[in-house]
Amino acid sequence: MAERIVTGFHAIEERIRSDSRGIGRMRIFWSKAGPRAKKIIALAKQEGIPCEQADDAALDSLAARLSETARDHRGIVLCISGESENAHNIVDFDEWLASLPSDYDASSEQSGALQNSGPENLCTTVLVLDSVTDPHNVGAIIRSCDQFGTSLVILPQARSANDIAHNEVIARSSAGAAAWVPVSVVPNAVRAVQRLKDAGFWVYGADAGGEALGSVDFARRTVIVMGSEGKGISPLLAKQCDAIVSVPTCGKIDSLNVSVAAGILLYERYRRFAATLSKQQSF
Repeated sequence: MAERIVTGFHAIEERIRSDSRGIGRMRIFWSKAGPRAKKIIALAKQEGIPCEQADDAALDSLAARLSETARDHRGIVLCISGESENAHNIVDFDEWLASLPSDYDASSEQSGALQNSGPENLCTTVLVLDSVTDPHNVGAIIRSCDQFGTSLVILPQARSANDIAHNEVIARSSAGAAAWVPVSVVPNAVRAVQRLKDAGFWVYGADAGGEALGSVDFARRTVIVMGSEGKGISPLLAKQCDAIVSVPTCGKIDSLNVSVAAGILLYERYRRFAATLSKQQSF
């Protein structure tokens, strides 16, 4: 099994924290002991991970096969060997779907249903990325998913940046969140969304021509679909959407970057649920 090289302060820290899930054998090589590097070295030693000082040339050599962005190691590199697949929180879609509570009543979903739900009906958010091929965008979106409580990210096998286990750009752009956020890679995203609908999820597609985000009531079980920046959501997936949602803007260019738009939608979904839960707990 090939050795994996990880750079970036956040990505290295989260890989170390993920060690209990079978991430493999790790070693830290460092050349500059700045404040961030010292913090990582201390964490690594606490976890029993060997740390070895080396010169910049040695670190440059370790990072040489990475992308141009990831080659900027900033004086510290993590080497992983014997890495297992579960280190990246890759999950089987069928198993994840089967793990959901089966007593959910989708017929209760209506305008304002989120506001009327009890704490026993906690929200579940699934994000589908349709033909998002830039690993920087995928990583940034996964970072937002971690911050705003997304339960699952779905990536299609074809026409997407989906190599969560080996793409160092995704790992670095996600600031290490790719080690924690559950991700499923599916052969057919349209079929996966249909199965989610059968399980009571409502599907909201993101498009500039949709209903303004502020006037949309999210269901307790929500799927958000983000399309590629060039073509948007594919026609077959668009047909599965119960509503099309847009982020109101006032700029002179066409639209937001897909990772920015996804972050806004996920935040708004999270904000409303958090506010509702806070109100319920105050009674």
